[in-house]
Amino acid sequence: MDISNKNNININGGKITVIGLGKSGEAAALLGAHLGANIFMSDGGSTPDILDRQKRLISQGITVEIGGHTDKIYDADLWVLSPGIPQDAAMVLTAKEKGIPVVSEIEFGSWFTQAPILALTGSNGKTTSVHLLAEMCDTENISPALSGNVGTAFSEVILKDLKNSPINRIHVLEISSFQMEHIVHFKPFISIFLNITPDHLDRYPGMDDYIQAKMNMIQNQTNKEHIVYNDDDPLLSKKFEDVLPITHGFSILGKGETQFTMNATKIYDDAHATLIQLDQLALPGRHNLANALAAATAANILGVPNSRIAQVMSTFGGVKHRLEKVCEINGVTYYNDSKATNVDAVKVALDSFDTSIHLILGGKDKGGEFSQLLPHAQNKVKAIVAYGQAGEKISTALRDAVKLEQVSSLKDAVEICHLNADAGDIILLSPGCASFDQFTNFEERGDVFKSIVKELTQS
Repeated sequence: MDISNKNNININGGKITVIGLGKSGEAAALLGAHLGANIFMSDGGSTPDILDRQKRLISQGITVEIGGHTDKIYDADLWVLSPGIPQDAAMVLTAKEKGIPVVSEIEFGSWFTQAPILALTGSNGKTTSVHLLAEMCDTENISPALSGNVGTAFSEVILKDLKNSPINRIHVLEISSFQMEHIVHFKPFISIFLNITPDHLDRYPGMDDYIQAKMNMIQNQTNKEHIVYNDDDPLLSKKFEDVLPITHGFSILGKGETQFTMNATKIYDDAHATLIQLDQLALPGRHNLANALAAATAANILGVPNSRIAQVMSTFGGVKHRLEKVCEINGVTYYNDSKATNVDAVKVALDSFDTSIHLILGGKDKGGEFSQLLPHAQNKVKAIVAYGQAGEKISTALRDAVKLEQVSSLKDAVEICHLNADAGDIILLSPGCASFDQFTNFEERGDVFKSIVKELTQS
């Protein structure tokens, strides 16, 4: 299959292997089948979710194997790889040796739309920022569709659009580093970079490899496209000193020339007109100022009026699993920050509170340095409960400096915090780890946490 020219790609009648039966794999399979390709799906697992997807896809006439990968996967003109599959996996290397093109689901979906793409990435803050951006762009003249690493697969949205032909469509994508592996033609109209800090070091040989995966997002951009970046991040500032696309910095420290600037009381535009007073912002936390400025800068490039940008800033209260207030029980407030899957995200969460915190850490270790939490925990974290596969590593790093208990399950962790907390305290799930040791994803982990807390209200 010739994929050298995006405008001439024709998958009708071609043989496509989709590796990985998650949300993005299922969406890519259905999109490919709709466009006339012969789809073969393969997944090494056999969880209940995978079994459900297998049934759905078989009912659509798609061949699916689960529980392992047979050599049938190599009888293909193209591979579409789910983001959970490492690029150096043996079967991926074999496919490439056999001359089979390998692309990501994001790359695959992008072949079948002419609508502008706004792609946002970063180590932390992505989910909040893309929701802000999509809300800002939801105007009379723009119809945004939110997808990517945010719950709805890009290919699922593309398939719906092919069937329904929406007017004035733009795609707002949350992008992870995994999704930027195996990029060929993907070219956002606006690429947005929030920050880059150590993450996924269990997946990449080193920090440079992680950064390069992120930077693949701009590899096809020209001087007609845009980059929005955090000028307060020294790594990003240096990366974008000399690039072809048009660059737009944003800063909460007043650095550089920016579309929007903030002082102690307000955010104003480059004509010095007030956009919004800081005390009118709905989202708490200094980190959310950067998220708001990133979204506002990208929306401004699209011509979204300042009035709409300010309206969203004053009403948007946040997203599930990101510092989500669950409830208050006997004066103790519970927060679900399950989206905090790395150490830097936990730092942000801790910096958002001033009061006594009982912190729940744990899950599947991603190579984070938990000792980095100590300056942020000082004088505010009363106790830590570590659980899961990373529990021992967390305990080793922190137990000499903070009161710490280690347990096996999230339920045990919540119950210990509940027993030890006093009125006025905060119980914060901000794991600093992936969820995959005990849960399917961070959403399931957050939902389970909320269910456990709900049980406490009934006891």
